[in-house]
Amino acid sequence: MNLDLTGRTALVCGSTQGLGLASAMELALLGAHVVLMARNENSLQQTLSQLDTSKGQQHDYLVADFAHPAMVEQAIQGYIAKGKTIHILVNNSGGPAGGKAIDAQLNEFVNTFQQHLLCNHVLAQAVVPGMKASCFGRIINIISTSVKQPIAGLGVSNTIRGAVANWSKTLATELGPYGITVNNVLPGFTQTARAEYVIKKKAADAGKSEENILKELVAEIPAGRIGQPQEFGAVVAFLSTPAAGYVNGINLPVDGGRLTCL
Repeated sequence: MNLDLTGRTALVCGSTQGLGLASAMELALLGAHVVLMARNENSLQQTLSQLDTSKGQQHDYLVADFAHPAMVEQAIQGYIAKGKTIHILVNNSGGPAGGKAIDAQLNEFVNTFQQHLLCNHVLAQAVVPGMKASCFGRIINIISTSVKQPIAGLGVSNTIRGAVANWSKTLATELGPYGITVNNVLPGFTQTARAEYVIKKKAADAGKSEENILKELVAEIPAGRIGQPQEFGAVVAFLSTPAAGYVNGINLPVDGGRLTCL
């Protein structure tokens, strides 16, 4: 099985913590040069030192705030202008605040649409020409299991995540002939800051303790536990490899079997 990413460059967004960081670390372990992208330069610099360099990888970072698509575009275009090629793009950004869809303000949908779909699109447009020239490309979108089964209390997130999933499936069809795959990885409850936020929100809404909410959530997971970020990162890394070249256009849950739908 060919899992070697030596000589490939991966751009990983939201990569200073959580699932983005775990994905970046696993990609580096397979030999990829990793370009981190996030808004906090100090955090980016600290994260850079955590990445494996045993295969001569030369890692880098780009500073951009996903609340501003124009800033993201400027950062990636500046990098590409240096003659760099991105072979693997991992789109990832923090989720919006919780709440019912019916209570959401219009700007919540607009801001989340910009942060997720528009920024993903800007990055894809910038890196796809290099992928086509290399006859190798991987675009992996970290979304949510809500694209298969909406999550109560996350109305805006459910809506926009669904849009991203359909955008991704469309790209998979368009880009497949060029050796480029486009897939979505759907995290379930994983030990991240986002999961902690969801637990706190559910506890506050239900008037229960966070401990009880956690027990209720774990009870819904056949694996009987919360997932670890590195388990998720390993799936992202596999989809980035030559071995996964015939996997295209899928929504892959990494949720311990929690989803009740197919």
